[in-house]
Amino acid sequence: MKKYRLTIGLILVSLLVISGIVYPQEDKTGCKDHPLFTRMENFYIENCWEQKFDAVKFRNEKGEKITVEGHVYKIHYMTKKGFTPPSALQVIRNYENAIKKIGGVKLYQKDSYEIWLKLERAGKTFWVYIDSWDGGGQGETYMLTIVEQETMVQEVIADAKSLLNDIQTKGSASIYGIYFDFDKADIKPESEPAIKEIAKLLQENKDLKLYVVGHTDNVGTLEYNMKLSLARAEAVVRELTTKYNISADRLQAYGVGSLAPVASNRTEEGRALNRRVELVER
Repeated sequence: MKKYRLTIGLILVSLLVISGIVYPQEDKTGCKDHPLFTRMENFYIENCWEQKFDAVKFRNEKGEKITVEGHVYKIHYMTKKGFTPPSALQVIRNYENAIKKIGGVKLYQKDSYEIWLKLERAGKTFWVYIDSWDGGGQGETYMLTIVEQETMVQEVIADAKSLLNDIQTKGSASIYGIYFDFDKADIKPESEPAIKEIAKLLQENKDLKLYVVGHTDNVGTLEYNMKLSLARAEAVVRELTTKYNISADRLQAYGVGSLAPVASNRTEEGRALNRRVELVER
């Protein structure tokens, strides 16, 4: 009798599992959303993978295949039972809109179910890929892949002598070794070597007076970038006057936002060149 009850019980449990009634539909243990994004409504994490350092095939603005290396996260989402899934296009469009709101861009889209996105934030570059294909184009499941790529640390800093040479020959010198957090005007500690060389330039050339000019790329509105570039230029002046005792009357801060690019803003390489501080002789 006991054996009979056990058999019946096992059959009932099997039927319930097959029917999905007792399927947990909860995030897999140890898995969670990446901090960059929330998930689509009524989805759960079926599986996830993480690699501290790996290489992922990606696509650039032209749709060309490239390889991106960094900290890799892969999250596989599934629709909960009983809910109507969105379309594949709806899934990728949600992620596109979300990343644009925080300053990111769409690099490339394939059909209505694959999209490649990119964001620079807090000293990192985030490469994002969403594949929402599921048979007939319904977004019942989708895979989110994120690669966190550390921004390259600038090791070669222009010294005071080369800065003076640029100012004397061109009237200005571009500084690429001054770093700020994303969307902020606080100078990061790793900027100290570049600031020291500017201070040295001014200490060795007592009659030199400079405009300190902040520049940005064209991500965001012009009005906002004008304010941000000025705030960053003012931060550099403040650092030079308070920490290195440079006379305030020798420096004047200006911000021109994205109005004076030195390269195209259509590529990441160009935008990186446009984000700079310039020293212009007064």
